[in-house]
This record gives sequence, structure tokens and C-alpha cells, in this order.
Amino acid sequence: MTRIMNHPVLGNVDDRERIPFQFDGNTYEAYEHETIAAALLANGIRKLRVHEDSGTPRGIYCNIGHCLECRVTVNNQTNVRACLTIVEKDMIIESGKQHPNLVRRMVEQR
Repeated sequence: MTRIMNHPVLGNVDDRERIPFQFDGNTYEAYEHETIAAALLANGIRKLRVHEDSGTPRGIYCNIGHCLECRVTVNNQTNVRACLTIVEKDMIIESGKQHPNLVRRMVEQR
């Protein structure tokens, strides 16, 4: 696990409660007040979804909510930004779902 354990402003992470959560069926641990993105990175997870057209892996890019690359599914709610969402106890997180490209499908049907 890679995580800053003692930060001069945020304090000592060991003083925080540990929170279990699931990602793609596996159980991991986060610390209270941690974002999904931070918790996944700390647990060695880099791939959060695949690109809708190319299928290439996507992960955390801007980490401030602008790029939408870190979209995941949280408790069956799709397109949740991992970098802005705080982990909650027993949260079920899944890789972002690859939605079909409707424009491409319409063109192919012609």
C-alpha cells in the first residue's frame, strides 16, 4: 500500500478510522475522509474504467473533477467521479461501465 501516513497539514492517517469498501468484488481498506481515487491508488489500483470507443484503460488524470476520466459506478450509480467522492463504509464500487457509442451504432445500422 502506498499512502502518505503523516502529513504536516492533514495529520497522521493512523488517527483516522479504517473503512472497508469493495472494488470489482474485492475488499479493500480506506481511511475516513479519503476519496475513492486516493483509496484505490493507495491499494495499487490504477485502472478505473476503459475508454468508450477505443477500450483503452483509463485512470486518474486531473484529480480535481474536470476531466471525468475517473468515472466509476458506486452502489449502482454510474458515472461517479472517484476523485471527488469520499469513501463510505461498505461502499460497493465497480469499474466504470463501457457505455455503447450510440452515434457509432446508428452509423453502423445504415
